[in-house]
Amino acid sequence: MNYHTEQADKTTIVELSGRFTFGDHSNFRKLIEEMRAHQSETQVLDISGVEFIDSAGLGMLLLARDEGEKARATVILRGAQGQVKRMLEVARFDTLFKLED
Repeated sequence: MNYHTEQADKTTIVELSGRFTFGDHSNFRKLIEEMRAHQSETQVLDISGVEFIDSAGLGMLLLARDEGEKARATVILRGAQGQVKRMLEVARFDTLFKLED
């Protein structure tokens, strides 16, 4: 998984790309620390560039949501497609996150 972070006003946008799997845990922890430092009201995880996600990747998204809640930020998942979108649907992430196309 690769990522790029941008901040505008009170929103942090993180563009994720590649495969999002168990092997990305330490890299994702670093990303969580960066997001925490921004202290944004809204955190957007743009996953349109993610081509594959496994159950560990889903767990890491839940970790991001939990961290966002601690910071009183809204966490949005944006742009899921293909296998990633199907995984989010099966896991009922629409009940846990705000999802955007």
